[in-house]
Amino acid sequence: MGWNHPAKLHFIPIDFTKDNLISALTNSSSYDPKVKTFFNWLGVTYFLTRAEVFTTFRSIKEISPASSMIVFDYLDADAFIPEKSSPLMQKTLQYLRKISEPMITGLDPSTLKDELACLGFSLQENLGPEDIKEHYFKRHTEEYPIHEYGHFACAVVK
Repeated sequence: MGWNHPAKLHFIPIDFTKDNLISALTNSSSYDPKVKTFFNWLGVTYFLTRAEVFTTFRSIKEISPASSMIVFDYLDADAFIPEKSSPLMQKTLQYLRKISEPMITGLDPSTLKDELACLGFSLQENLGPEDIKEHYFKRHTEEYPIHEYGHFACAVVK
């Protein structure tokens, strides 16, 4: 798009279902494991298995120095339970399966802090649907599944 990016901003392509994050980072000339890193992992977790999500967290902890940060979004695990999710969410999941881009994983916001702590992270922020609406969507009147089940989180490597 012709945008200018800061010199310290690097994009490193990876298929989290097939590739090893540590290998992808160490094979990149732009990654220095001694320098604090900010990982932007938005729009990814719900397309991966739970194991792939937590493997990525472990890899980030292993390759990054303390105080490195990851920002990610996730859906509440309830979004994937038909009895607990809304008709709009069910319709969205069905549509994404139909176009071969299924959302498959949610996380439990009530246990995320402890799960990340076990991996060596400190959960700094965990915005829920109401927080997200207030901060980012208060001028929008349309409803999206993110409004019901989406979370934005920020975790720091200890």
